[in-house]
Amino acid sequence: MSAAHSSANSALLGNAECISVSRALSELQARRPIRISASGESLLALPIDGLDEQRLGDFADLCSPNAPKLVVTQQRARSIGTKASTAMALSLSPVVGVSTIFDLAASAENEGHFVGTVEAASRAATAAIRLAKLSRSLPAVLAANVMPNRDDDLMDLIVTVEADAVNRFAADATNAFAHVSEATIPLASGTEARFVVFRDPLGADQVAIIVGKPDFTQPVPVRLHSACLTGDVFGSQRCDCGDQLRLALARLESLGSGVILYMAQEGRGIGLANKMRAYRLQDSGLDTRDANTTLGFEDDERDYGVAALMLRTLNCTRIVLLTNNPAKLDGLTKAGIEITARVALQAPVTPHNRRYLTTKAVRSGHKIINLKASVCKKF
Repeated sequence: MSAAHSSANSALLGNAECISVSRALSELQARRPIRISASGESLLALPIDGLDEQRLGDFADLCSPNAPKLVVTQQRARSIGTKASTAMALSLSPVVGVSTIFDLAASAENEGHFVGTVEAASRAATAAIRLAKLSRSLPAVLAANVMPNRDDDLMDLIVTVEADAVNRFAADATNAFAHVSEATIPLASGTEARFVVFRDPLGADQVAIIVGKPDFTQPVPVRLHSACLTGDVFGSQRCDCGDQLRLALARLESLGSGVILYMAQEGRGIGLANKMRAYRLQDSGLDTRDANTTLGFEDDERDYGVAALMLRTLNCTRIVLLTNNPAKLDGLTKAGIEITARVALQAPVTPHNRRYLTTKAVRSGHKIINLKASVCKKF
């Protein structure tokens, strides 16, 4: 094969590490087990999402004679009363069922059904948790060591990935995407906007909506908006997302131009299914931040590197940011975007969203000046 032919094939397929991680992500999303290797370790891992008794029994048979353990993040381990500074592996009773496993992985209440050891997760198990997060699954997996020298037809069918490859892929995911399409769309207000679609390495579509014709040699008004199906599309009153999106669009139209980055980061980066789980926990009394950490996530899982890369691709590196969230200013600034000013977006406070907005103001520092001074510091 010629060097040119080899280079073309390499460009078409991507490097071997990316391929293995992408396949592992696809397997997890399809609720199938994967194999993760690290130095001196080979681990079978199965996601908790979609687990049923049949799947649990089949996975236990696959792992035999080793018993699967439940691997959870340090946030989840702390929420169930275990001191942790890293992901943890919990031994399970041999008779444990799916409902108990799910309670240990995600419920606000659990009965401590793990027995034996509670130990720091291995490198391979920690990589499995990272893959689960990347796939927008619940950040918990069942995992067991593969017996040395095991060689059978079933194991040959299981996708294998290196733990270091997972870590490199996750680190690089915010540094690459492809510009896939764009079109001009007339909006209900009569304004025309150009929708520029990018696709990131995880297969998510990230969209830049360019209103009017911004002068990118000057600071450009920009709204960095995380997708919210419930608020943006259906007008949910639990949050202010839809209101902020509409306020931002109206502001850009009144100014004559600007950019909205519509990011596939539902639920502050945990995904739609986990956002619904967080809502259930909020219904039982937890606030927004505690609901996320109870599920095993950081209170905010978003990374603003992709947004910064999108802005640079548009030659938009000096901006006026429309936001109440100081973390967005910090994230974009660290990613190399110059923010010349911040413009607040004050959505209506209602009985349905007051608790949510208060949590954002008091615990996350959002500058929401139309809440009562007793619960919110003024900007």
